[in-house]
Amino acid sequence: MEHRHLLPNEIDLLVDGDAGFGVAPLRAHVAECRECRERCDELRLVAETVEALPHFTPNLRFADRIMTQVQVVEPWHVAATEYAARFVPASTPMRLFLGAGAGAAALAISGSAAWLAFRGDLAGWMASLFIDRTRQTLVTGAGEVAAGALGADATTALASGGLATLGLTSAVLALAAIGAVLGFRRLAATARAHRS
Repeated sequence: MEHRHLLPNEIDLLVDGDAGFGVAPLRAHVAECRECRERCDELRLVAETVEALPHFTPNLRFADRIMTQVQVVEPWHVAATEYAARFVPASTPMRLFLGAGAGAAALAISGSAAWLAFRGDLAGWMASLFIDRTRQTLVTGAGEVAAGALGADATTALASGGLATLGLTSAVLALAAIGAVLGFRRLAATARAHRS
């Protein structure tokens, strides 16, 4: 073996008393090298002292006290599974009842989706009905806002003027609202400045 001192893991093999392949050259080196022999003897003394310490059983709640101070990061899927497991009943009949209910709901939803998929004309009709109702609600609401803000005469003028008048009225109301917001912000800033 070339002249070099033993590495810490090689000394550990000798202190532990391993008899594996490659330990014989290490023992031969220790027999020749005074520095490595001293390091081996020191570590052997430490190992024997540690082994001579009394063995004791920790308190039963020791692990619980330690684990309350350790932050354990759970993966999201484990947390979701544990959360969902709280809603699963413990008794077998209730599990069967819940499973049957979930299966019936899934079958009803799937059947409805399949029926709607093959009835595209019905889906289109429902979408156009929804859009028409939404537009009608918005126009009625805008008319009521205009009637409240401008009076009943302006509402009849809006009805006869059409969409252009409605757009102009909406723009005037939006500008008035923006002006009110800016005015309140300025008033609040002035009040804060007077307090400090």
